Amino acid sequence: MKNRTLAPTPPMGWNSWNTFYDQINDELIRTTADAMVEQGLLEAGYEYLIVDDCWSMKERDQQGRLVPDPEKFPQGMKAVADYVHSKGLKFGIYSCCGVRTCAGYPGSFEHEFSDAEQFAEWGVDYLKYDNCHRPSTLTTPMLYRRISMALRNSGREILLAACQWGTENVHHWIRSAGAQTFRSTVDIQDSWHSIETIALSQMENQCFNGPECFNDMDMLVVGMYGKGVNPEASMGGCSDEEYQTHFALWAMMNSPLIIGCDIRSMSAKAREILTNRELIAINQDPECRSCCRLPVYGNPDAFVLVKPLENGEYALGFFNFSDTPFNVALNFWDMGLTSASGRGLRFRDCLLHKDLGLQRECFAPQVMPHGCKVYRCTVERL
Repeated sequence: MKNRTLAPTPPMGWNSWNTFYDQINDELIRTTADAMVEQGLLEAGYEYLIVDDCWSMKERDQQGRLVPDPEKFPQGMKAVADYVHSKGLKFGIYSCCGVRTCAGYPGSFEHEFSDAEQFAEWGVDYLKYDNCHRPSTLTTPMLYRRISMALRNSGREILLAACQWGTENVHHWIRSAGAQTFRSTVDIQDSWHSIETIALSQMENQCFNGPECFNDMDMLVVGMYGKGVNPEASMGGCSDEEYQTHFALWAMMNSPLIIGCDIRSMSAKAREILTNRELIAINQDPECRSCCRLPVYGNPDAFVLVKPLENGEYALGFFNFSDTPFNVALNFWDMGLTSASGRGLRFRDCLLHKDLGLQRECFAPQVMPHGCKVYRCTVERL
């Protein structure tokens, strides 16, 4: 089979892990698929519905095949995938490069080709592939090359999302392993500290992002508000301001946008954040350019992200990680636009969805604590 491009831009979808942990079943997946359509998420670009760990029995059958848990999925995984596909969505599933998954279910070690064929038979379009319980004598580059080869020869196009946690210099070899996305951090938690830590840790790794191999900063916690049964992810929750900043950072930094809240009951504000077409357009820009981080005078916890877009446009993100309001100033010459050029920037506010007109030399919006402002700009003559 000749693989087509599976990830020209960062994948978008929903994953069960953050909120539901091991409490997954056929009804949850079907009603979530319904909600993805009814809430406008599919229309906004969220196309993958991914079932994470804990979907199978604890042992393989006598033929060595994976067995869906009959209590959770009485009709099997193909029936679930068929329903998801009937809604216009794509179906994702979870496995692991080790003997066991992170939650103790059968991993795909030494079963890579048979599991890939089984996933293809079920109609899987996306495989999240974790990094737990692998033999200590083997390196992860070898294990991820093995599953990539198996998927590429399974008879079906299946996106490989390598959940490798950023170890063993993953940024340097994962593209050659064949993965379309790679997890570069520890698991995210529903807290501002976790969002801040992950974002700052990946600023210097932006250069490894690009079409067909995106740096995955983990799933979105937007809209969780401290809810869910996952003891690792469901922390105290964040404010809407912090969730907005979280989404803006992930959009600007080319991370896959994989929702983790219960979208069947998400708040109006969470839906507004997650379906912001202008931020999604920045994340899905065809050029997939990396961001440049510019420091801000007078506040080490504030910065500006500058991202080139197609057609000569730019996305500008103004971020304030401090605990007090601050006017985050960008001098245009720091991004390459000198006053001698006779040009300025025309600003479009991507959060308020309004035009701000042509600005010259400097722009300094006030940004709330843990907040952000995001603009789409065109370069124009003054």
